[in-house]
Amino acid sequence: MITAVDTNVLIDVLGADPKFATASAEALRRCLSEGALVACEVVWAETATVFDDAELFKDAMDRLTASFSPMTEEAAVTAADAWRRYRAGGGSRDRIAADFLIAGHASAVADRLLTRDRGFYRKYFSGLPIVDPTAPD
Repeated sequence: MITAVDTNVLIDVLGADPKFATASAEALRRCLSEGALVACEVVWAETATVFDDAELFKDAMDRLTASFSPMTEEAAVTAADAWRRYRAGGGSRDRIAADFLIAGHASAVADRLLTRDRGFYRKYFSGLPIVDPTAPD
């Protein structure tokens, strides 16, 4: 089982978010016990911004056993298709392309996406299973 992880979950854990850290850490552990954890370059870059030093970031990702998983052409096209549907349906620019790239990547290379942003992803990536650390079991 391959789980793609969204930035919000990693920042919850690595930044010790007072509201979400515990639930996100438990969800990460559960996903890791079932297989691999991957993050695309968007998640990698967004998460790295919370660290003052690149080595500290790399060490943290190593401890989580999260693997860097670059975007594929299929993932980029899937993201673009969803972005077009979103904008055609009247979607504002509140949702940026990065959100679509994260889900497009997960759709192409993973079995599921670990995120707290389930409503948006479920709407535009309906075939992608979502694991939400804040959802009741």
